[in-house]
Amino acid sequence: MDWKTLESLLSGVNKYSTGFGRIWLSLVFVFRVMVFVVAAERVWSDDTKEFDCDTKRPGCPNACYNYFFPIIHTRLWALQLIFVTCPSFLVVMHVWYREDRERKYRLTYGEGAKLYDNPGQKHGGLWWTYLFSLFFKTAIEIGFLYLLHLIYNNFDMPRSVVCDIEPCRQVTCYIARPTEKRVFTYFMVGASAICIILNVCEIFYLIAMRILHLTHKGSHVTERRRCGECEGCNIAMTPIDHKPFYTEKSEKQL
Repeated sequence: MDWKTLESLLSGVNKYSTGFGRIWLSLVFVFRVMVFVVAAERVWSDDTKEFDCDTKRPGCPNACYNYFFPIIHTRLWALQLIFVTCPSFLVVMHVWYREDRERKYRLTYGEGAKLYDNPGQKHGGLWWTYLFSLFFKTAIEIGFLYLLHLIYNNFDMPRSVVCDIEPCRQVTCYIARPTEKRVFTYFMVGASAICIILNVCEIFYLIAMRILHLTHKGSHVTERRRCGECEGCNIAMTPIDHKPFYTEKSEKQL
């Protein structure tokens, strides 16, 4: 897998993220992707060849290995990293959609016209997209941790296993480099747990900032604008008086 391509695609997410999101992205690439590519894959590279059993019966080592390791850790972590980074692309695509609408708006109303103050600002639909991506990433992290615990009963790596399936009968098989695998398993699980904590903190941060923004907005009474055509006129300006600006600006919630 080309992890550099994934890193280049996600690099654009950094400028649309909050502080928690930037920490999460750094943690994913420094402590998960880099460790996975540089070290973890090599530990499991020749796992089937180094899985020895105290019998020479044909097919027994393969049967026992497939029974105890239905999916090896590195492939499970690769799927986890792919799925956990996919929701971030939703935010990037939503910003691209806004930028495309901004471009078409300028072609219609001139170069000086603006539909969005900042296409990457998390307001309206983009705020909901960002919040949904956080919930989705958190659910994926928890799901993969539960799957890893369910397949291997716990996050430990034993030195040997007793196989009692066909064509083996009470055969002891020995796992290669169990200590290294145990260390990398605990490390990846710990990094995933920290990412979950960061996602939860960012969710609460976004919701809190949204509530503060709505509270601050509701506590100020906006003065009604007057047309100012004459001294005796006391008619408030309606949206019709500034229709081109009002109508298009109302669409920026998308």
